[in-house]
Amino acid sequence: MNLLDLTPANAQAKITEWIETRGEPAYRARQIVPRLWQRPVAQWVDATDLPAQLRHELERSFPLSRPVRRAEQVSQDGTVKFLWEFPENGAVESVLIPEGRRRTLCVSSQVGCAYGCVFCATGRMGFGRHLHPWEICAQVRELMLDPRYGRPSGVVFMGMGEPLHNWDSVDRALTILNDPSGIGLGARHITVSTVGIAPGLRQLAARPEQFSVALSLHAATSERRQQLMPVERKYPLAEILELLRQFPRRVTLEYVMIQGVNDSATDARALANVARSLGALVNLLPLHPGGETGYRPSPTANIKAFEETVRRAGIAVTLRQSRGLDISAACGQLRIELQPHRRVASHVHRGIEE
Repeated sequence: MNLLDLTPANAQAKITEWIETRGEPAYRARQIVPRLWQRPVAQWVDATDLPAQLRHELERSFPLSRPVRRAEQVSQDGTVKFLWEFPENGAVESVLIPEGRRRTLCVSSQVGCAYGCVFCATGRMGFGRHLHPWEICAQVRELMLDPRYGRPSGVVFMGMGEPLHNWDSVDRALTILNDPSGIGLGARHITVSTVGIAPGLRQLAARPEQFSVALSLHAATSERRQQLMPVERKYPLAEILELLRQFPRRVTLEYVMIQGVNDSATDARALANVARSLGALVNLLPLHPGGETGYRPSPTANIKAFEETVRRAGIAVTLRQSRGLDISAACGQLRIELQPHRRVASHVHRGIEE
């Protein structure tokens, strides 16, 4: 059994039952469970506060699953990108972004992505498979095992894949990340970013924790959004905006700036109207390379003018810097470069059209 794939409460119950069956004292469970996430060990032999025989039995009954770190790149701006190899043909990326005293880890939730946003490097791969909960959380756990990094201060589901398409795994991963008996990150330090999957938004809104939510918007009208994001055909923007009003925390709108596509003054005013209707924050992001050819980042002057138009409309707007350009830090780029032969299924998953 893979304990790392269970919620902390279920892992505690399983270990308690196992300890009782072996006739071990009850306090052993309180020693074992923190070694899963709070003070993780790479293998049970490293849990030296436990007797050697017990460690041997734990290794036999509950081996600790780990990915292989295939690549690690460090940018001049301090951004660090990792390529992890999981079983079942599962190569994914995560990115550690330092910002002052904060260190945010961008994690992946799928191998590839089904939703085919035309400007996205991951969208070029198509859909491979969902990650299991332990595979999502392992991207954090592996950093905790590395003395150079330790536990990040925040986690954002903005890596490879669409988190709400993989809701069952992401749901459990959120519990592991947030639970004090798990990794123990505050809910407000965990952000789920989505292209707008209506069923998943309803399920996320039903959770009691105040996780942060970001919508990958990228166009402020349904017509323009359809040109960039096939998901718009199944889950129209109006429906998604209505669902976002159910969240108690302020929503963030992510908006990638693409020259001649979504960076006009008219686009800026439309974006301001959408943000005002939600009371949302706006993050503007220069386009990273890696998606379909023919899309270019908006020039700096255009981005500045766009930002000013949105700001004058009374909207809180932040212009994000491109991070890790020298290490191909856009989602999917490193995997494409190192494993170009592993292109997976078609760009658009059949579920978009159903």
